Amino acid sequence: MTQLTDSALPVDQVIDRMRELQQGLPEADGVAVFNRMYLTVTELVRERLAATFFDDPTGVAHLDAVFARRYLAAVDASGSGDRPTACWRPLFELRGHPGIHPLQFALAGMNAHIEHDLPLSVLDTCRELGREPEDVEADYHRINDLLAQVEARVREELLPEPEAVRIADPLLHVVGVWSIDRARDAAWASLLGLWELQEAPLAYHAVAAALSRSVGMVSRALLTPLDGYGRPPAAAGSRP
Repeated sequence: MTQLTDSALPVDQVIDRMRELQQGLPEADGVAVFNRMYLTVTELVRERLAATFFDDPTGVAHLDAVFARRYLAAVDASGSGDRPTACWRPLFELRGHPGIHPLQFALAGMNAHIEHDLPLSVLDTCRELGREPEDVEADYHRINDLLAQVEARVREELLPEPEAVRIADPLLHVVGVWSIDRARDAAWASLLGLWELQEAPLAYHAVAAALSRSVGMVSRALLTPLDGYGRPPAAAGSRP
């Protein structure tokens, strides 16, 4: 399996790695649910990179790879027996829980990736490419528009049919607390705050660590098991 040794992988290599992961995971595995959705987003970004959709395709390609690397690092940590960063722990710890609906897994992954990984990835990209946050803001919103499109599609596909009344109310209550619009606004605010703290490393690292923990708390709430919802546990198998 491909290991992540560089600060950024080309987008094609990121897609290959996520496809490899998808093939090796049981369909019901919570990480597989998120990986499938994130793979769709990354494929859309690659398509747009070739279609002059972004103002700065080189910067977006770099950001996309740095962004993906944070999620794939959590995958690698889990596969090697280490603990992923705090924001990712709920998803990896609860990935096989039979009382959690697939939509909860999808949103918990998005929460970790957007509210924690995205601001840090934009900040890293700005530092590495000599950009300022305002230089990337327009493309940041374009990436978020792609995320929102896929999130809306996933909600539509995974929400239960009307006849599944016994789980619809608690499920809608749990997933209704999270909004992609609020998440991306919060991510941008976190980026601006961390950008200003770069010259104060102690404060920077304290705020970044607190962000990871607080995002993890929201993910754990999103993964609240639902009474009355049951499915067979994810089959035991290789967990990359």
